[in-house]
Amino acid sequence: MAGKVNPNDPRKLTDFKVLSFDVYSTLIDEKRGLFTHLHPLLSRLADPQKSQHLTNRAFTLEKFQAHEHRLQKEQPHLSYPEILRLAYLSFDHEIFDRHGHLMTTLNLEAEAQHFSQSIPSWLAFPDTVAALHKLHQYYKLVILSNIDEVSILGTIKNNMDIGWDAIYAAQTIGSYKPDLRNFEYLIRHVEDDLGIQKEEILHTAQSLRADHVPVKKMNMNGVWIDRDDEGQDYEELKDEVAYTWKFSTLGEMADAVEKAFEAEGKKV
Repeated sequence: MAGKVNPNDPRKLTDFKVLSFDVYSTLIDEKRGLFTHLHPLLSRLADPQKSQHLTNRAFTLEKFQAHEHRLQKEQPHLSYPEILRLAYLSFDHEIFDRHGHLMTTLNLEAEAQHFSQSIPSWLAFPDTVAALHKLHQYYKLVILSNIDEVSILGTIKNNMDIGWDAIYAAQTIGSYKPDLRNFEYLIRHVEDDLGIQKEEILHTAQSLRADHVPVKKMNMNGVWIDRDDEGQDYEELKDEVAYTWKFSTLGEMADAVEKAFEAEGKKV
């Protein structure tokens, strides 16, 4: 079902003044970026043609991101590229403890470093830029991302330079979502920087665990962009998440927003 999924919530899309966005997996195809840049590691498997790691992207990324999320929780002071570098090394160790290793330490370190710097090259989803331009006609647009300043600026320059109204990165905040400090920072700075209250922020994100669980804890409003209809861990998390709208793409959301504003005579 696309559109409003919580009929008991009286809020309308036209009630908000700010859209806050998760970036990677919501606007940028993070999974494609990660999987593409993991290929140097995966191709060293003894028989890569038969490896589930190469043929099953979901399986591989679940294994890799377990390392990533553990490091974010254990070492929130580290920048995201450093998290990726360490996750790459941990993932390599996990795989080749079982399969044997052909890489020297020096070459592996260089490979991990190259992987960690790949973020700005990850591509936007095909609908992202046009949808953002349309949404920017009706709202101020803000980034709340588990990222460092250099990477997010590279991503914006390469993929979605649409004139963001504010950018709040994990490196500045000092913690990674789903830590509530990230959302407290968002609320405080949107008020200070843009003069807009918490009740007028609509958080728009793909991740249930990193975004919509804390959205509910913060008593905020949310839109779930369920790209590829993956569902993620919905059955496990359904009582812990809060979102009023659900769309399969950002383009679908932008069309719904346009219709909602036009229906109320609020044209650009």
